[in-house]
Amino acid sequence: MKGARRCMAALVLLACSPALFGVQAPDPFTGTWVLNVEKSRYPSGTCPKSMLIEMEPLPDGVRYLSTTVYGIGATLRVQYTAKYDSKEALVQGARGLLLPVSLTRLDANTVVAAYKRGFKVVATSRREVSSNGQTMTITTTSRDKDGKNVTTIGVYDKKPL
Repeated sequence: MKGARRCMAALVLLACSPALFGVQAPDPFTGTWVLNVEKSRYPSGTCPKSMLIEMEPLPDGVRYLSTTVYGIGATLRVQYTAKYDSKEALVQGARGLLLPVSLTRLDANTVVAAYKRGFKVVATSRREVSSNGQTMTITTTSRDKDGKNVTTIGVYDKKPL
């Protein structure tokens, strides 16, 4: 009986500790995210009508695709593949290359994306997934044409599978 309890305790430990065997927990950023316009905060007149972000897991990285629809009817599609290693990755838009992005994972639920022009960071986006995995908040800081800091907060709901 004692041996059976020890075996059961070991099995429970193994089931609760996949990292012991090099098994990674699923990336909480992966999936499809839908902008919740009512909960988001954008400067007047800049909030998209809708935005959909799709992220697929890659070894130590992500494949990102977003589709944004603006109030005037314009649509912007952006995609890239990047690792969480702070190295720049190319960002492709409908009309060509956009500012490169580098991703840095701060913890399991937080990633910072930095966008550079030349060697200077011109915008950062802090992405945070809630502890229940159902909400992602992206806080982006950049400068407007007058050089003033502008902050947007996009709140996204995870689309059920």
